[in-house]
Amino acid sequence: MSGGAFDYQQYTITSIADSIQAELDRQGKEIPKENLYGTKEYYEKYPEEKLYSFYPEEIQSKFKEGIKFLRLAAIYAQRIDWLLSGDDGNENFLKRLEQDLKNLEK
Repeated sequence: MSGGAFDYQQYTITSIADSIQAELDRQGKEIPKENLYGTKEYYEKYPEEKLYSFYPEEIQSKFKEGIKFLRLAAIYAQRIDWLLSGDDGNENFLKRLEQDLKNLEK
């Protein structure tokens, strides 16, 4: 595997972005029964507790902004990692960075 200058922490950044996206994707949906710990009576009294949180539009917008910044940080970490590790030269670094940033915009 290539890289390693940052102990592959760029994948942690990507994982955080993916987790935030998953939070957005599941908002308002029913929580799987195996993840519910309350009693039947509790959920009859508080049926909203059977659903994942739903965030106001302003919060959703900030989540999306955070995801974009995290994905951007992961790209830069990956490209710099490969440059520092000797997997890419200066010219290839710039080309790959430019391509990765274009792909992010899509």
